[in-house]
Amino acid sequence: MKKIFALLLCSAMLLLTACGSGSQESSNNESNSNENNSKEEEIVKVGIIQLVEHPSLDAAREGFEAALADAGYEDGKNMELDYQNAQGDPNNNLTIAQNLVADENDVILAIATSSAQAVVQATSEIPVLFTAITDPVGASLVESLESPGGNVTGTSDTHPDAIKKTIGAIKEFFPDAKNVGVIYNSGEPNAVVNVENAKVAMEEIGLTPVEASVSTSAEVKQAAESLLDRIDVFYIPKDNTVVAGLESVMTVANEYDIPTFVGEGDSVKRGTFASYGLDYHDLGYSTGKMAVEILNGKKPSEIPVGFPENLELVINKKAAEEEGITLTEEMTKDAVIVGE
Repeated sequence: MKKIFALLLCSAMLLLTACGSGSQESSNNESNSNENNSKEEEIVKVGIIQLVEHPSLDAAREGFEAALADAGYEDGKNMELDYQNAQGDPNNNLTIAQNLVADENDVILAIATSSAQAVVQATSEIPVLFTAITDPVGASLVESLESPGGNVTGTSDTHPDAIKKTIGAIKEFFPDAKNVGVIYNSGEPNAVVNVENAKVAMEEIGLTPVEASVSTSAEVKQAAESLLDRIDVFYIPKDNTVVAGLESVMTVANEYDIPTFVGEGDSVKRGTFASYGLDYHDLGYSTGKMAVEILNGKKPSEIPVGFPENLELVINKKAAEEEGITLTEEMTKDAVIVGE
């Protein structure tokens, strides 16, 4: 009898042990499942600040978002995207930058120089990417192009030959031209750099720059009209303030048959005559690929600043007609023609 009781007791203990083990295993499995679900549902936060709306900057932003989408990041699903526009106001830049930092975004994209400077001023910890920047080193965004240092890197829209080739086209297409009207915002660091480079290129081939400075897009038309009696050609650099009011220049140029050369191809598509430019969507896409690397653990300091690889002459056929320009085979033989 005692032996039977002992056997029953042992059996009961074994059953309890087995149940406990199964319960523990189930608990562990549930814990692992919750952890995996947590990883799958992890949401990354991406902040974007853009100085002002115009096609080139918009295209850069769209390219950036396209690169994230191609990498599997979907807004509202596994990504929270916060896009804010400063409407050309430096004070808005600072406020937006501080808000994006306070919201603890995983990475922040800054589009245009002054927006990038505002974000860099606001954080030394959150990874910051920039795009559509003329001179990242001169703007104190990075230590060098090859080794950015710190928490910042991105892409510059300055192809080393773009300005020189565009200015060269003025002399090539209009050999009798002497004075070039340049409209820009002297408060935009990127514009100042572009204008200085353009002036050097003009002086090398015997052209004289005639400058008009603005502080807001509302002043662009008046600035263009103030140059009428003194110039043969307009040159509009990569200047966010002026490009935002580009139609004002086009109105004056069309009325008085003055050729318009610009700093980027998107402005040609809008209705100016010609430029050696780049694709800002591609530039933004390259920046987006950098963001993916950073979200996967790479440091901004390990990613060199990128540049546009392709440069092409873009001519707007309709703008040529509006500005009284007779297109020749020499002008169009190597050009991308738009506005047909």
